[in-house]
Amino acid sequence: MTSDLQFPLTAPARGGWCEVCPGVLWIRLPLPLRIDHVNVWALREQNGWTLVDTGMATAECIAAWEQLLDEALGGLPVLRVICTHRHADHVGLAGFLVRRFTCALWMTAREYDDCASAIAQAYNPPAAEVDFCRRAGWSAAALAAMPSEFGALNASISPLPSHFQPLSEGDWLQIGGVRWQVLIGQGHTAAHACLHCPQLGLFIAGDQVLPGMSSNVSVVSSEPDADAIEAWTMSLRHIRRHVPANTLVLPSHNDCFLGLHQRIDSQLERQRSRAARLLTALQRPSRAVDLFVCLFGREIADDDHRALPFATGESLANLNHLLAQGLIRREQDEQGAWWYCADPP
Repeated sequence: MTSDLQFPLTAPARGGWCEVCPGVLWIRLPLPLRIDHVNVWALREQNGWTLVDTGMATAECIAAWEQLLDEALGGLPVLRVICTHRHADHVGLAGFLVRRFTCALWMTAREYDDCASAIAQAYNPPAAEVDFCRRAGWSAAALAAMPSEFGALNASISPLPSHFQPLSEGDWLQIGGVRWQVLIGQGHTAAHACLHCPQLGLFIAGDQVLPGMSSNVSVVSSEPDADAIEAWTMSLRHIRRHVPANTLVLPSHNDCFLGLHQRIDSQLERQRSRAARLLTALQRPSRAVDLFVCLFGREIADDDHRALPFATGESLANLNHLLAQGLIRREQDEQGAWWYCADPP
């Protein structure tokens, strides 16, 4: 619960910035989404800056950067771009900034590859994706709209550079006069990089741990039977073991906070409560799309092209988790949709 957390800093306005501590800047960039901002971080080097995440490749975000490069970064060059993961609000302007400053992109190899694949497939859903959504119970209208809507956010990613520096679990990065350790999270994406600086007492969490909202944890068509919920909860426990409770968390959305362990504990408890609600709902056979109210508290319309894929992926992630525990079963109907039902106690 957010009531257990402390928020010691005042957030900057969209397009603005503030100092977290000497040499660490909090920059808030505008997004054209329901969540209207993303937080990115500038870390001072001797002769320039390392950026962690970039915002989307939109005219509004580029205009914000044009001003920030002078005002926040003092006209000093960007020496390195680190991207926590492949989503457009995090990696969208990585290629733009890397080319502008002739610097290196750093991200995990899996995230780089998945991002490159997502860019290539924008507005061109592969047959496996269509089948994946059909099995989840998408309507004929939603399936028909896929070619014009699929991967629209990935069109807001500037072309990636042809090479990058891979990040791995446990790597130590020297940034300015301090060291940051890479911790890899799963569930939200396949290999999400977080950065922990014990010396400064800071943890750049990306989307892996957020205040005020839960990370989207989804199954994707390339791994339709994956247990993403188990991967996510294991990642949270891994972070809890390695990052002290009094660390200031720098998340990608909402505000910087203290109370990392409390937040992780509340997210794990929320997941247990969700599973219990889902088991109750599954006393009646249901498809993934029939469970949105149970999971999210609201219906999601067929023509909500941004929310529907994320909600579908998260619904399937929760169902796969129950399947992996042997608590439910599934059967396929003549139209190819999967129906799920709780096994009797």
